[in-house]
Amino acid sequence: MSLPEEKRISLDEFYRIREDSEQLMEYIDGVVFMSPSPSTKHQRISGRLHARLFQLLDGTDCEVFHAPFDIELKNEQMEGTKIVIPDLTVICDKMGLLENKYVGTPALIIEIISPSNQSHDLVFKLNLYMQYGVKEYWIVNPLLNTIQVYVLDENNKYRLNDIAKDKGTIKSIAIHHFNVDVEKVFL
Repeated sequence: MSLPEEKRISLDEFYRIREDSEQLMEYIDGVVFMSPSPSTKHQRISGRLHARLFQLLDGTDCEVFHAPFDIELKNEQMEGTKIVIPDLTVICDKMGLLENKYVGTPALIIEIISPSNQSHDLVFKLNLYMQYGVKEYWIVNPLLNTIQVYVLDENNKYRLNDIAKDKGTIKSIAIHHFNVDVEKVFL
């Protein structure tokens, strides 16, 4: 859900609105997008994936962050301000870590979709993350028990690298040794 297209606000206004609200809000070039509260199943999936990534990345140059944590997407080619709150984010370039957000391009983003935000994560965010050069984007769908893994190709376009439904193993290209048993994710 977003504010009407013609109602754009400044970044300062966004931060003031968000300060007075408990709602998760993202900011894309003046438009505010509100995220639904996560379901119990969503939280369980997020927790399992976070625990796996945390253990795997402990002591490495990469670190995993879970929502709510602001990611301000930045790269040399793109303009505007995009602040997103992915469910899980793996950051390997820690130069962009600030006190309360990360500014840059994460190595891996995982979004767990809910019925009310499917198109936002499946279309809008997929294109946004591709434009900003996020190496790998996982879409976890608890409604269908599927995980889709998109990876940037040599032309900086996402290609579907892997998909699993109900069972099997999904492996990351961007984060070595990160693989998950799909059945265990959706317990």
